[in-house]
Parts: sequence; structure tokens; C-alpha cells
Amino acid sequence: MDDRRDMVCIVCPKGCPVQAWEEGGAVHIEGELCKKGKPYIQQEYQDPRRVLTTTVMTKGGRFKRLPVRTSAPIPRQDLFEAMAVLSHTRVTPPVKIGEVILAGISSGVDVIASDDLLE
Repeated sequence: MDDRRDMVCIVCPKGCPVQAWEEGGAVHIEGELCKKGKPYIQQEYQDPRRVLTTTVMTKGGRFKRLPVRTSAPIPRQDLFEAMAVLSHTRVTPPVKIGEVILAGISSGVDVIASDDLLE
């Protein structure tokens, strides 16, 4: 079965359109790509990942929400589950930027604070 997907490379501002499909365990790409684009399209075809950025509720402190993000990209299919977990997460000040808010949310990736939360 030919599972061709139209994709756009986002490694650089050019946004090259390509088609990708898997055959015999290898990802084939049709279209013009630079040497940086090929690994991106192969990764995106086989195992798409995203950095999750969101906010979590706070207990006390001046602000009601704290911006957070994953420390590395997580599998795209895990995004909604991670958001559900984070919707029930509460942090108490003080929190420093880069501090782990939730360890190992997906594939061993941590959720970290994107800002300081002082009392």
C-alpha cells in the first residue's frame, strides 16, 4: 500500500513541499530538499514529535498560571494525554525558571517552568 503524504519541511524559511512514503522499511522522499531537510522529513514521517508549551495553575502567589514546556519534543500522539495531566497540576511558589514541574510526562521527558514564580 502506498501511503504517500504531502509534507512541508520547516527546517528553514523556504518551506519546501515534498511527498514522503515508506517502502521496504525506508522513507522515500519526492521533491527538493536541502541536506538538513531530509532527516527532518524522515523523522516527521515515522515519529512526529512536538515541544508542548502550556500553563499550569498556581497555588498562592501573584499570578494564577505559570508558563511551562517540555524539556524536549514528545510524540505527537501523547500531546492530549500530557495536557490532561497538566490540567490537574498545581504548583506552589517559589519556582525558578528551568525547574522540573513534572518528571517523565512522556517518553522520559520532563515538564519544566518557563518563568520564575515568586511569592
